[in-house]
Amino acid sequence: MTALAGPRVEEPVNDGRRNPPRRRRRRGWLLPLWGWLVILWLASPIVVMIVFGFNNVPNAKTNSVKWKGFTFKWYGHIFDFGDLTDAIQNSITIALATTAIAIVLGTLMGVALGKYRFRGNGSVNLLLFANIAAPEVVLGAALLSMFLALNIQRGYLTILLAHVMFSIAYVVVTVRARMAGMDPALEEAARDLGAGPITTFFRITLPIIMPGVLAGGLLAFALSIDDYIITSFNNGSTQTFPLWVYGAAQRTGGSVPPQVNVMGTLIFAFGVLVAVGVAVSSRKKV
Repeated sequence: MTALAGPRVEEPVNDGRRNPPRRRRRRGWLLPLWGWLVILWLASPIVVMIVFGFNNVPNAKTNSVKWKGFTFKWYGHIFDFGDLTDAIQNSITIALATTAIAIVLGTLMGVALGKYRFRGNGSVNLLLFANIAAPEVVLGAALLSMFLALNIQRGYLTILLAHVMFSIAYVVVTVRARMAGMDPALEEAARDLGAGPITTFFRITLPIIMPGVLAGGLLAFALSIDDYIITSFNNGSTQTFPLWVYGAAQRTGGSVPPQVNVMGTLIFAFGVLVAVGVAVSSRKKV
């Protein structure tokens, strides 16, 4: 007499892989926590600057590093210091001019380096990365020596030339990286359809590499507007925002007027808005 067989139970197959230990799973939150702690540490100076722009000190000459209450009044007195207003105006105009010049020259150089192979290509690349890697004090001293040797009076123009010199490499690198990912067949198709070199560049090449151009321009603007070391070597009697802030802190024993925090907050907000706008625009094009 044959017994009825029950359902067959399959034994688990050991394929050699081990389940992740519980200890490892429990530690999965450590890396995100560490990342957020680093972000908070990096953002803490900006938070302090924004907060103390609303500090209700009795007057602009009072020590502004002690919290006295909340107020918006310093946003209405942002231009009370004439020399501070001139300094921020110099910083903004120099940064805008530096960005425009660096974008034009850097884009052309980036396209040439990314598209063509010529004698000296490796030397140019080495020079660009040496410019980025060199300490700012070395660049500042070298530029100062050059301006003195050429008997060029230091001031607004020398600051502009210095800022273009150290920021143009960032534009070149970002544009060249964008050119490396571009399909050359697109330009060839445009030329086959009768477009000239200039038309091909503005209708085909430039729109494709525009994210790289904008990224390089934002880097050039950010590096220019907050530079202190190279500017201090070549400014002469011209004051920029970082130089004025450092001088004010030295004169008052470590305190700065609340207007400095207000202007810094506005510059930071402007940079964030521009970066968000560029990111949104690039995403829509993709």
